[in-house]
Amino acid sequence: MGRTHALIMAEYGAKVVVTDISQQDCEKVVKEIKKKGGKALALKLDVAQRQEVEEVIKKVVKEFGRIDVLVNNAGIAEFKSFLEITEEEWDKTLDINLKGQFLCAQAVALQMKKQGGGVIVNIASVAMGQQGIGLPNIAHYCASKGGIAALTEALATELAQFNIRVNCVAPGIIETAMIQTVKSDPKTMEGMLARIPLRRTGKPEEVSELVAFLASDDSSYMTGSVVVIDGGWLST
Repeated sequence: MGRTHALIMAEYGAKVVVTDISQQDCEKVVKEIKKKGGKALALKLDVAQRQEVEEVIKKVVKEFGRIDVLVNNAGIAEFKSFLEITEEEWDKTLDINLKGQFLCAQAVALQMKKQGGGVIVNIASVAMGQQGIGLPNIAHYCASKGGIAALTEALATELAQFNIRVNCVAPGIIETAMIQTVKSDPKTMEGMLARIPLRRTGKPEEVSELVAFLASDDSSYMTGSVVVIDGGWLST
């Protein structure tokens, strides 16, 4: 989804900085954006490392002068029974999915405060517990996504005084590499689709359009919202 977020934001006129742990993957997306006439920069980033996050922020500000929008998209999902998850696997998932969003949001918010405001869009999941759902075999993933929803609400309350809006997108089953494990088991996939009123998976572009809306002035009275986009899954 990070790729389509970047492409659609560029289509709406944003100057996009694409970050990922793989510099090569970043360059591919930047090439697509530039081919369509957009402006973009590729920077390698491990979101779980504070030093790398701060260095990237400095480079972005040096290049563009400010940061108007942060899309906190980095995340992993490794399927494993709760009784078999190791401490290392738990830490890895929480470090990337939750700590990474904290580090990026904090560093960017400091810049946004200086410049008079901005927008942060966090990416969670319907697998966030409470208002969402709990899914088996990804307890560490669910815990991280629930944390993102809570973090969003806390940041929205605290950062509003600086004209910084913070919202969250909670996708359902979206056609990305992350769901290939599920798709490889026809019975599991069939069971999930049976619970979705629209009876299909979502497209990354559908999520990205929502992200672009939350990043725009069209959503200027929205902050602290967790917006679900799941084909009706949570309504059943």
